[in-house]
Amino acid sequence: QVQLVESGGGLVQAGGSLRLSCATSRMTSSGRGMGWFRQAPGKEREIVAAISGIGGRTYYATSVKGRFGISRDNVKNTLYLQMNNLKPGDTAVYYCARANSPVPGLIPTTGREYDLWGQGTQVTVSS
Repeated sequence: QVQLVESGGGLVQAGGSLRLSCATSRMTSSGRGMGWFRQAPGKEREIVAAISGIGGRTYYATSVKGRFGISRDNVKNTLYLQMNNLKPGDTAVYYCARANSPVPGLIPTTGREYDLWGQGTQVTVSS
């Protein structure tokens, strides 16, 4: 059974860093885009970053561009999100997700384009 399991969340002071990981039980994501989303209390889920299945093409939300980095290791079957210079506004539950399209070059940027989701990991940034 394919699963996505996030880890690496926690409490950090503003300006600090965290690295989130998303492990898959098998790399069904190989050749598929992967993404990180977040949802803060009372707010809608929003995309943070996404990466194509091949070629390493990336997308970042404007709010995190220059601070976050998405990457994937297809040998370790793991997706990463390096978060630097964290701000209180980054506080949210972070989810990794797999694109539903098998087209490897796509970078889906909306939630409806993803069909498999992890359980989420909490990131809290204190001021």
